[in-house]
Amino acid sequence: MNVGARTRMRQRSGDYFSFATGKPGRRPRSVFLSWVVLLGLILPALAGAQPNMASIHFDEQTRVFRIDAAAMSYVIGINENKQVQTLYWGKRLSAGDTFAAPHSDPGLSSFDSSINTTRLDFVAWGGGLYVEPDLKVTFPDGNRDLVLQYVSHTIEGDHLTILLKDISRDVYVRLEYEADAGTGVLRRSAQVQNRTSAPLVVEQIASGTWNLPRSSDYRLRYLTGRWAGEWNLHEQLIQPGKTILESRRGSTGEQNNPWFALDQNGSNDQDHGDVWFGALGWSGSWQISIEQDEAQQIRVTGGPNTFDFGYRLAPGEHLQSPDFYGGYSHEGIGGASRLLHRFELSSIVPHAPNPKLRPVLYNSWEATEFRVDEAGQEALAEKAASIGVERFVVDDGWFGQRSSDHAGLGDWYVNPVKFPHGLKPLIDKVHFLGMDFGLWVEPEMVNPDSDLYRKHPDWVLNFTGRPRSEGRNQLMLNLARPDVREYVFQFLDKLLNENDIAFLKWDYNRNWSEPGWPAVAPEDQKRVYVDYVHNLYSILAQLRAKHPRVEIESCSGGGGRVDLGVMRYADQVWPSDNTDAFDRLLIQDGFTYAYAPGVMMAWVTDSPSWVNQRTLSLEYRFVSSMQGSLGIGANLNNWKPGDFATAKKMVEQYKQIREIVQRGSLYRLISPQNGSEHSVTESVSNDQDSAVIFAFLHSSQMLYPFPRIYLRGLKPDTMYRIAALDGKLSVNTPEVASGSFWMQHGVDVELRGDFQAAVFTLEMTTH
Repeated sequence: MNVGARTRMRQRSGDYFSFATGKPGRRPRSVFLSWVVLLGLILPALAGAQPNMASIHFDEQTRVFRIDAAAMSYVIGINENKQVQTLYWGKRLSAGDTFAAPHSDPGLSSFDSSINTTRLDFVAWGGGLYVEPDLKVTFPDGNRDLVLQYVSHTIEGDHLTILLKDISRDVYVRLEYEADAGTGVLRRSAQVQNRTSAPLVVEQIASGTWNLPRSSDYRLRYLTGRWAGEWNLHEQLIQPGKTILESRRGSTGEQNNPWFALDQNGSNDQDHGDVWFGALGWSGSWQISIEQDEAQQIRVTGGPNTFDFGYRLAPGEHLQSPDFYGGYSHEGIGGASRLLHRFELSSIVPHAPNPKLRPVLYNSWEATEFRVDEAGQEALAEKAASIGVERFVVDDGWFGQRSSDHAGLGDWYVNPVKFPHGLKPLIDKVHFLGMDFGLWVEPEMVNPDSDLYRKHPDWVLNFTGRPRSEGRNQLMLNLARPDVREYVFQFLDKLLNENDIAFLKWDYNRNWSEPGWPAVAPEDQKRVYVDYVHNLYSILAQLRAKHPRVEIESCSGGGGRVDLGVMRYADQVWPSDNTDAFDRLLIQDGFTYAYAPGVMMAWVTDSPSWVNQRTLSLEYRFVSSMQGSLGIGANLNNWKPGDFATAKKMVEQYKQIREIVQRGSLYRLISPQNGSEHSVTESVSNDQDSAVIFAFLHSSQMLYPFPRIYLRGLKPDTMYRIAALDGKLSVNTPEVASGSFWMQHGVDVELRGDFQAAVFTLEMTTH
């Protein structure tokens, strides 16, 4: 495979070549009319505000680069050793603030030399380095020393490129920095280029290292989980040494998610204090290292996982790291989340900066499981349409000889017994009912009991002569193979060409095992970790280009593949197979620390749930799911007339508040963490004219009232009218009051009993 052809250098401003897609494209950029640019420069200067644009300035005398965007400044420089040194990352500095020429740290002793104590943005393993390197290579002569020095740089608008080179060998590294004007989120990546005359092996490549201000009291937040128990928020103090967040699973995984946040313990809360945060855009095995060195400095380094990694680069070939995004907030962890949500919706997801609102969805899995047929799906579609559903999705069981999870994966033809006339009659029926049509697929998997596997047993990940471990009775296709990649694209393209499908639920129900690739030379087999993900992204990109109306959900047995890499191609993601509405409060709370509610699918399913056998009212289940992108997965065949009436009312209410929930600013007013009996979230519209509040009670005790709710994010002097959509407000609640009143005095809701919920709204009024 010609890596060099895949990773050609930037040709013009705005063009990139991605480790993810392997194809050139255009990065999302803010587009302003000329008069908007002019006003953006003049008005902030007059008003003392910060311009809504990113800028990069280079001081030739001091060799210092300063990147300013939104409320963030990032400053690096070239020191006397020609290293790229971090000078500052934090709250935006004054325009007049300057930095002296950078100088490397002298080191602490002969045991802790300068290269280990100098805060370097990108450093290779060599020259006595002991901290986490960004790059490690082995040359064919056995040399493993690599010392990088500055060669040159270019600045094009909001994009900075710095070129480094080894002190003696023709190995170059291209560093990229790109700042988002609206949020201050900074994108970083690195490309290693082999310009020598012999192959070399890249044993580690990171996108870069984030260096935080020196302190001994940092607190780390990160997300962990497992199937049906994803998105657990953890906090720990940073201690000397190293904390590794990672996945070795071949994909993003549920055990850790590639997101982090750091603040200084004891001084911050949801809406106040300095927070540094980041997320890695990579859907393969990954690693983020959080390291406190011997000088109490904090380094965060991220990229593909170094475990079992070894990417052979022939002369002339290049290897690009994934993107590593970092941001800063002065408004606490809540402010950090809101910045990341805004960035995801304006710069990452398809159709950014104006992604479509998520339609109300019905999925037939819980109603039929594998017992899918035309008549049964049409009956469910009629019921779904009656409550206001906008998208009807047929789940697993429609294809091949798929009557259970033991057979059929890989044989992507419509089952002629279940659908004797193909999918068209069902799709036509769904359209007649006013909904669009979606379909479940699991393209990367194959059952041993399938025509595809019997024909191509060599297409799966495997080591020659070794067992092939199954998960959910299936094996993994080796998507790194060009023939497998072509097969997957062709069957999906054919399916979309022959049927009017608006949506694919793309599932992925196991992790990797035996990651061998016997079809290539032994020294190239470890390229599977990169080339697999590269081909996954390229399939998604090609499908979206050829079928621009089709939307895609990323699902992996729940939240096992959610990251800023796959989100460039997925309109929405599935956080968890656990749809218990009470459990979901905690799951959804953790999810939103890193990812936007506008991409978070949340289903209303049956009660009691399969997870906990807990009985919850239909109203409670709806209110829980209305905090994200609403879906319904219950078996409608078992509903009574009252259930349909309730659901229709709740769906109508959701449509009234959908844009605020999916596009607004999220405030966590009362956390469900740590066994809390209460949970309250607030979503505020971008113009701050409207808000919606969701309140939940687990169990009331001893006549204690529900805690008073103090709102956030409103305009202090604007008058707002309050209304209860579901549940009751206190009888003493005024109908109209100012934003200051709602934020300082607060509001009381009447919630008593077990598993109760309420929803109320605020709307700006002039009366």
